Amino acid sequence: MTRLWSTGLMAAALLLTGCISDPRSEVSAWMEEQKRQTPAKIPPLKEPLVFQPVAYNRDTATNPFGFQKLAQVFGTGIEARRGLPQWVIDAQNRRKEPLESYSLDAMQMVGYLQKAGKPTALILVDGHLYQVVPGNHLGYNMGRIVSIRETQLELKEVVQDATGDWLERSTVLELQQ
Repeated sequence: MTRLWSTGLMAAALLLTGCISDPRSEVSAWMEEQKRQTPAKIPPLKEPLVFQPVAYNRDTATNPFGFQKLAQVFGTGIEARRGLPQWVIDAQNRRKEPLESYSLDAMQMVGYLQKAGKPTALILVDGHLYQVVPGNHLGYNMGRIVSIRETQLELKEVVQDATGDWLERSTVLELQQ
């Protein structure tokens, strides 16, 4: 029995010795060795681009807000102008009307009348009274009057959306009392 007892005691001691060695320390040592052997792969940074300012000469440069700039954006071919309505393409070569120098917010429709059978709206801008008929242009966005009624005039404008595409939108200017 003592022999059995001593054999059991020895087996327990061997088992305890195996449990005392921590397998995590071996893994940690291996990880540290791998970190030392692996070189860091950091690509060098590129040189920053240098900004070259360009002087703007208003005598020779294109007006950034004019029809010529819009024509450059859309090009000269029919394919490039496909997104624009035909009346806008025609408007690129015409002389601007006086009411295109004002924003729509500065205009007030103050009256309506029939003149030679045509509906005519009275527009008050900057203390001056203007008579407009369908086909006249208003505002900064190439607005063209499409209809005039007793209480409002409707116009189509060409505006640029957030993605840079040009689109046509309807706007209404109502009679102010």
